[in-house]
Amino acid sequence: MSNRALLEVIALDVEDAVAAQAGGADRLELVTDMAADGLTPPRESFAAIRAAVDIPLRVMLRRTDGFAAGDVSELVRVARELRAEGAQEFVLGFLHADGTPDLAAVEAVVAELDGCRWTFHRAIDRAADRDQLRKALADLPGLDTYLTAGAADGVEAGLPVLLAEAARRGEPGYGARILVGGGLTLSHLPVLVAGGIDAFHIGGAARPSGWGGPVSAAAVADWRTALS
Repeated sequence: MSNRALLEVIALDVEDAVAAQAGGADRLELVTDMAADGLTPPRESFAAIRAAVDIPLRVMLRRTDGFAAGDVSELVRVARELRAEGAQEFVLGFLHADGTPDLAAVEAVVAELDGCRWTFHRAIDRAADRDQLRKALADLPGLDTYLTAGAADGVEAGLPVLLAEAARRGEPGYGARILVGGGLTLSHLPVLVAGGIDAFHIGGAARPSGWGGPVSAAAVADWRTALS
């Protein structure tokens, strides 16, 4: 594994993607509708972004606000269409109402991904039992990352959990990389890096004008410099 920390940036469109790459992003998470906390982007948006940049793209598979899977056959269909368009990496995560992982939904979608790499997103921060979730998902093909703030309220509240989980790397259920995001600020980086975490995810932090404005290459570059 490279010693370079991974910087992933949320992109909503081509303008965001180009700016994020110019600022030094290593990978993009592609979503739409941030009012619903990020849903699956249209196939056409993926294709346009793929044509505009040459860094890896992880595409969100999420059709409704919240962490319930909804219509699993629709998720599978969308995953199939995106793969046909050239998507090779994905982001997903589904919970039952009681906070346990919806293994049937996750497994159905992952089967359609056929070995593609994927991130289990911040649904883990709403899980009834994080350790149980990790162990339940540990053997699914392609799972290489957990996007997490360590707590539903964000990184500031979740720092102890993030550091504790990083210290368990290599144990059953703890092989996937920790990608920290959700209220992440530059001030959090020293303690996270010192704790062995090497992957970071930003959305609003890349947008000085807020979610109504585009990604700023300069803002992304500030993060890239801080992680160098």
